[in-house]
Amino acid sequence: MSDMVRAKLSVDKEVDEVKHAIILAVYIVVCPVRVLQILLSLLKPLVSSRCSVTMNLLIFLAILLGPCQVQAKAVFAHFMVGNAANYSTSDWENDITLAQQVHIDAFALNIAYNDPTNDNSLLNAFLAAGSLGFKLFLSFDYAGNGPWPEADVVALIISYGTNSAYYQYNGQPLVSTFEGPASASDWTTIKQETSGCFFIPDWSSLGAEAALEPGVADGLFSWAAWPWGDQDMNTYTDASYLQFLNNLPYMMPAAPWFFTNLPGYNKNWLWRGDDLWYDRWQQILFVQPEFVEIISWNDYGESHYIGPLNDNAFAAFSIGDGPYNYAANMPHDGWRLFLPYVIDTYKNSIASISQEGLVSWYRLSPATACATGGTTGNTASQLQIEFEPYDIVQDRVFYSALLASSATVTVSIGGVVQTGTWENTPDGGIGIYHGSVPFNGNTGEVIVTIARSGTTVAQMIGESITTSCTNGITTWNAWVGSATASNDISATPSLTVSEQLCINGTGAYNFEGLCSFSCYYGYCPIGACTCTVMGAKKPLPSAISLQGYPIAGEDASYSGLCSFACNYGYCPPDACGTVSVQLATPTVSDFSPPACVAGTGEGNLAGLCSYSCNYGYCPIRAPCTCTGQGALITAPSSTGVTGYPLFNEDAATYGGLCNFACSTGYCPSAACSNIDQTCTNPVITDASTDPETRWNGVGCEMQMVSPSLRLSAIISTDQKAWIVVLLVITMVSTQDMRECHHTDKVVKAVIPTVNAQTLAFQLDI
Repeated sequence: MSDMVRAKLSVDKEVDEVKHAIILAVYIVVCPVRVLQILLSLLKPLVSSRCSVTMNLLIFLAILLGPCQVQAKAVFAHFMVGNAANYSTSDWENDITLAQQVHIDAFALNIAYNDPTNDNSLLNAFLAAGSLGFKLFLSFDYAGNGPWPEADVVALIISYGTNSAYYQYNGQPLVSTFEGPASASDWTTIKQETSGCFFIPDWSSLGAEAALEPGVADGLFSWAAWPWGDQDMNTYTDASYLQFLNNLPYMMPAAPWFFTNLPGYNKNWLWRGDDLWYDRWQQILFVQPEFVEIISWNDYGESHYIGPLNDNAFAAFSIGDGPYNYAANMPHDGWRLFLPYVIDTYKNSIASISQEGLVSWYRLSPATACATGGTTGNTASQLQIEFEPYDIVQDRVFYSALLASSATVTVSIGGVVQTGTWENTPDGGIGIYHGSVPFNGNTGEVIVTIARSGTTVAQMIGESITTSCTNGITTWNAWVGSATASNDISATPSLTVSEQLCINGTGAYNFEGLCSFSCYYGYCPIGACTCTVMGAKKPLPSAISLQGYPIAGEDASYSGLCSFACNYGYCPPDACGTVSVQLATPTVSDFSPPACVAGTGEGNLAGLCSYSCNYGYCPIRAPCTCTGQGALITAPSSTGVTGYPLFNEDAATYGGLCNFACSTGYCPSAACSNIDQTCTNPVITDASTDPETRWNGVGCEMQMVSPSLRLSAIISTDQKAWIVVLLVITMVSTQDMRECHHTDKVVKAVIPTVNAQTLAFQLDI
């Protein structure tokens, strides 16, 4: 070997060693999976060279690898800790094992403030997770029992953040929330005192841009997992988050269903499920977020659980005054069947099929067979236009099949057989097929069969569809069943996700045609379109060298689509032209659904409905009637006043309207009051607590007292602008008032300041 060659090899070796050291330094700082992959590829040939420096690097790397959790994509499931109050450690172990089997990485533990079961539940959860090698992280619920005190959050993160079962993001404990943006300023201190927890809150009530403004979020989690009205799910909200996050981590939500009827929580609505579980996972594969959070594992009260039914976890139905337990005997386990395939595809860009299978879901009664139970489609509480639920959901049997090749599907309802169709098929034939058939007025046992060349691949025998309903109320929850093939197979798609393009898509409103054309040929901008199917690239049509532009009155959202589509021969005149014009600057998103901007009501509701509907709050059960739709008009700023219906008005009719109107400055005395006159909360009878403190937390007050009551009162006064008056009310008759749960009540009154004294007196009224 010549000296020149030796010199070159020596220089090359030194350069390589410097290169390896630099890479290692980067790894030490950020510990990302990509750098690890590079290191592994470099280290393999270096081991055989027996280079001493290289071996030292290897030893050092091995030491570092011990405590460092390499970060990659991950899938979590939202777990309601409050529903696990009666869980033993074995219950936790059972749920964790089921989650591990479907490749879920961690539970996001939703904990409400001041829930007395939190301590024991968290202890059992982390014991079980530690023994099974599973991960957990805290998700502080700021809506359930009110905001968390800063010190309590710090204490819990410090207590569990270093636990071996706690999920770490690049060495930092991951922490999330359900709402709580009003406490955003707390998180500067919380992050400092917890040595930098990695904070990904759900502040969906603000939207992505406003949620980032406080400067404390390291990423964002969106709760927008359900479609509006009778529309299918889209990715416009996801696109907004990605835009404003600007490469910060995005936690994308995925949910199969939503229905709740818990008047005790002021919740009674549904959002469209139907095709949602299939659609959302296709969208996840296209969007490729850093994290996915499934909503939920065990929220039975909102019907989006994918975990097992547990008779010890149904307290929400009694606490929330549900008309009945609409989760009992309504399993959703089938929705987990294909999770290993879609999660592995999401994480690794490809996955193999080892067993074919079938999942089917449907409601157990036609939508109009029984009473609605007061349920609405959409909810005015989120300023959405409300619909009757039967105008939102579809009377159909839905099915998805994981197959190695195409097959036929038939659906029998009460012995009436329909040949099904596949509305969505995987490009190349290997993957998940999806479709549905209508009830067509049929009732009875449901049987879904997948067959190939006359041989049954899988068959699901499900619950019967019936016109008989529990308590005469339609069950808007879904029944889910599944079946697997008897034989094992091995099939892998020919292309990875990263090698695929969008080959089918859609858009909202005026974008539908443009998106349908452009997405088919691989151009599917997420800010304007929703991709529905990915696959091999389609041959482009011949270009005609026609430059397209948005027409007058439209905005930049059309620019890329018009440029692409017009050049390939599709230039819809209601969206695109060939002359460049001044673009409009939108004040609201092109993709936002309409809001109510005008409405009416009958009798005493006329003023309330007219006012509230103008600002998007137009509840159809009040009843209010929306008479105008458009861009949402922002309501006046909150006055801080809570509104209640008058004593003789129906709370279900007036409650929401009075609260919305009074809180924004309109509180008509003929219908509403800022004082709660029902006074049924037992917390106020706890004389061991300071009365002012009680009243600040309870808000149970009386303004009007029936003449048939006799009151004894002790009035304590001091040098404040107002005082608390304790009235012990002894019931003589309940004919003139609603039934009270307690005869002893505490009532707050605001009166002028008087000289400090204590007065004891008896009032006859």
